[in-house]
Amino acid sequence: MKRTWLWWLPGVILVAVGLVWTLQGLNVLRGSVMSGSSLWGTIGPIVLLIGAVLIGVAFSRRRRPH
Repeated sequence: MKRTWLWWLPGVILVAVGLVWTLQGLNVLRGSVMSGSSLWGTIGPIVLLIGAVLIGVAFSRRRRPH
């Protein structure tokens, strides 16, 4: 049994967190210390990309035959 959820669950969480951080860094989501900070506008897309890679790995492992 392949445990692809071990890859996609952290991937989905990282994508969500990265998206929130990006939007806060770009000052789209306000009301936080991170709002309007270019640091979070840079870190957010990197975290989002790492999450997307984990999701991609999960799908590639699911499709690969034994």
